Amino acid sequence: MGAKFIAVGLSDVLDMWLGSSERNLHELFMLARREAPVVLFIDEIDALGQKRSTQVGAMRGTVNQLLAELDGVGADNEGVYILAATNQPWDIDPALRRPGRLDRTVLVLPPDRPAREAVLRHHLRDRLVAGIDLGRLAKATDGYSGADLAYVCESAAERALLDGARTGHVRMIDMRLLEWAMGQLQPSTRGWFDIARNVVMFADNDGSYAELRAWMKKRKLL
Repeated sequence: MGAKFIAVGLSDVLDMWLGSSERNLHELFMLARREAPVVLFIDEIDALGQKRSTQVGAMRGTVNQLLAELDGVGADNEGVYILAATNQPWDIDPALRRPGRLDRTVLVLPPDRPAREAVLRHHLRDRLVAGIDLGRLAKATDGYSGADLAYVCESAAERALLDGARTGHVRMIDMRLLEWAMGQLQPSTRGWFDIARNVVMFADNDGSYAELRAWMKKRKLL
């Protein structure tokens, strides 16, 4: 796009003092407008833009400020592209998803088998490995997130380091170590799909989760 990139986390916005969160949010949008063309990426948008019907006190003001900034009230958002991420889209205030705001949704599913193999290759690329069968590992890690796969590689590397320190001999990361690390972890996506199942089955009145519903049916998660 030839645009700059500004990442916004919760710590960049939320503040304990009344009115400070709104001011922080306004200043970030002003920065983005000065830097246009720019992509402004807001992580954990469900925390900043939670449904006002479930909130009391100051956080309602943060949502109202976010709505005003997205609408460009008193300012020009030309060249400012807004992206946001959330694991809980059902908690976002409906007003944020109206046309002209965060009105398009991209479903990011757990990595498929080729993607899992690529993620494992990436996290093992600079480590001492021996006899690794990435295809076998990728098949065995169905349902793992990218973070889960990174954790498996990191755990195996730590175990190899400790074994090497104990024995005085270099311990390579092999299939046995990686399979041990896999056994220490349950895929983190399982809990999320348990929640998503209830939303898809009982709270999808407008078809917002049709794509997720189709994928979960295909995977026999519904």
